[in-house]
Amino acid sequence: MRRREFIALAGGAAAWPLVAHAQQPKLPVVGYLSTGSPEADATPLAAFRKDLGDMSFVEGQNVVIENRWANFRYERLSVMAADLAQRSLQ
Repeated sequence: MRRREFIALAGGAAAWPLVAHAQQPKLPVVGYLSTGSPEADATPLAAFRKDLGDMSFVEGQNVVIENRWANFRYERLSVMAADLAQRSLQ
């Protein structure tokens, strides 16, 4: 193998992880929208994550979970829902 061929091969091999990483599909986004607060929803949120795990969805590996809490300010729900919908389109 000639020196130029070796350098071209080595350069291509070094760039391969960058190309492979760039082509990874986006993870699906699951939204968790609550009228409460993170403290008030600790138990339901843990159950939600457990049930997702039972269906082979692992946060950060094959799904993204986006949490939104209204902190008992119900007028914020429509804005938070729109934010989650917009996030899933990105």
